[in-house]
Amino acid sequence: MEQTTQNIDELVLKLLHYFVTEQGYNPIVLHGAQNEIWLENLESPYKVVRIVTNYIHNDEQLDFDLFKTKQIMKKIKRKTFSLNLNALSIFLNLGDNVHKEKITQVENISCVNMKSIQDLKEYRFVIDAFPTITTENKFKEEGEALFFKISKDLNEKNLEEARHVEEVFTPKKPYVTYALIFINILMFIAMYIFGNGSQDILTLLYFGANYRGTIVYHEFYRLITCAFLHIGVFHLLFNCYALYIIGPQLESYFGKVKYLIIYLGSAVTASLMSIIFSDSISAGASGAIFGLFGALLFFGYHYRVYLGSVLKSQVIPLIIFNLLFGFTVSGIDNAAHIGGLLGGVLFAMASGIKYRSSTSEKVRGIIMTIIYIVFLFTMCYRAI
Repeated sequence: MEQTTQNIDELVLKLLHYFVTEQGYNPIVLHGAQNEIWLENLESPYKVVRIVTNYIHNDEQLDFDLFKTKQIMKKIKRKTFSLNLNALSIFLNLGDNVHKEKITQVENISCVNMKSIQDLKEYRFVIDAFPTITTENKFKEEGEALFFKISKDLNEKNLEEARHVEEVFTPKKPYVTYALIFINILMFIAMYIFGNGSQDILTLLYFGANYRGTIVYHEFYRLITCAFLHIGVFHLLFNCYALYIIGPQLESYFGKVKYLIIYLGSAVTASLMSIIFSDSISAGASGAIFGLFGALLFFGYHYRVYLGSVLKSQVIPLIIFNLLFGFTVSGIDNAAHIGGLLGGVLFAMASGIKYRSSTSEKVRGIIMTIIYIVFLFTMCYRAI
């Protein structure tokens, strides 16, 4: 029997209130999806929740609905860069001709049929994932008062989210980026004033270039100082320009302290990776800059609703192109680029994304970063 529109609307509002305000889900905008609401939270047991209000009369209609859901899930999986994506489909308007045994688990889609919030108690997997769903959805208000109450809470949640996004994406003065560029230029000039120029090996070593043999003497400062030295004016201009393009965005997204941690941390991991695969003298900011690209990937993943298309069309192709270019052209330290890229992701994870990263995620990031650095140091000493 088809439910009344009023009853369905009330259930939709209660479910939206719970998943959006209590569980941190965000709406997914889908073109062509009618009479259904899609929500996502990649930190939740069910990364996608789908609320279906369309009347489904029989098993054939349900099979078609599930087929359509699988196709949309594939698109969401690609858009969110997810390897595994599970969904909870909540049907609010199933007909009596639909067999109940079909409303269980279909591949990675769990299905429930409900006429009231309390019906969810029949589904153990729902209660395990959302223990408070039946208790948090109890309201004193009824009728229009309930509608206004839930609408008000949802609007407040949306306004709070909008304020957070505006705060994160509002450009700030990139003083740290300017300081890094200034130091690069200053060190370049100093090598000509106090040494024999930026392409002289002894001058590079004197100013702190990276070299495998110096690890024996525990000159670990070179892991960072080498990121402020450049070999030739073209090398300097190219890296300073790249830093000028990407740096202000990352500094604005992460904040000055986290940005500096990511930059210097990526420089260290880039230098360590370089030592593992090369016994030549190396210098340059490109490893740290690749770390910024890694941090941008991690940030964009958390804000994929706003940056998803940019990551796919610009950032990822640019990273791939530069890595392939590094493999085909001699004289480019691609090991440092890869080391910095991985370091940037891990240091960004450990530092956390404002309003997005959980404490557990940051702890995992810190642990993984420590393991990564210890691994690189171990491999460095084996390479000596």
